Amino acid sequence: MAADFKTAQPVEYYRQFESFSQILQKEDVRPDGRELGEIRSTILNIGSIGTAEGSALVKLGNTTAVCGVKAELAVPTVENPEHGYIVPNVDLPPLCSPRFRPGPPSEQAQVVSQFIDDVIKNSKVISLEDLCVLKGKIVWVLYCDMMCLDYDGNVIDACVIALLAALRNVSLPSLKIDEETGAPTVTTSTKTSLQVKSEPVSTSFAVFDDEIIFADPTNEEECLATGVVTIVTDGHGRLCAVHKPGGSPLSDMQLKDCIKRALSRGEEVRKLLNETCITLDR
Repeated sequence: MAADFKTAQPVEYYRQFESFSQILQKEDVRPDGRELGEIRSTILNIGSIGTAEGSALVKLGNTTAVCGVKAELAVPTVENPEHGYIVPNVDLPPLCSPRFRPGPPSEQAQVVSQFIDDVIKNSKVISLEDLCVLKGKIVWVLYCDMMCLDYDGNVIDACVIALLAALRNVSLPSLKIDEETGAPTVTTSTKTSLQVKSEPVSTSFAVFDDEIIFADPTNEEECLATGVVTIVTDGHGRLCAVHKPGGSPLSDMQLKDCIKRALSRGEEVRKLLNETCITLDR
């Protein structure tokens, strides 16, 4: 009966669940058993794509995202002759969820891609000068392609973790420049790791009934939410971005609580990343 009621009246089910929880003095519990501020288990695998310069796979609960970084040579702009490029792209294919259809990128995929591009720029995760090979002539372009393999909500956080891990895994081949022609020749015998300057981590929250805040929402919770907010922090405890696309407003107290949880989550992810990298190097 409970399953039928949840299917027919999902919003009312959540409301009654919260009331029932309060009666049981378990105010911080939601239907999937997690506390309101609890993040799903996170699994990280680095270097999973052999054909990419860097890659990572992240499993956040039942949401799975993979990021592959491919490097190509290009000509820099006249305005920034020493700057390379970082081009992120998020793909939400039909294979990851019935909510997505074949064809051009969905609106959600475009929004997530733009958000991650903003995170890269605001956090300065990679210095674009480090991607310069020959000033005014040759720079690296890093194409960071993120694909969701299984969608169960909160794809932004999974993609940001996958991107950060993949960038830390990137190794660029050395180049030899011909003195006469200026043409580059790739030397695969030696490679150089990227210098990751910052480690941004995003933490997303869903607002339910204009007052209850869920951290790391599932797909079901996202569909029932009256608002969402994503907060990005770096390793120095600074805010890199706050993304709030409309919906229910947050009070100052609620926003402070979300920022506090985001800072804690950032530390957890960076610890996981360091542990995974150490294991990979052994």
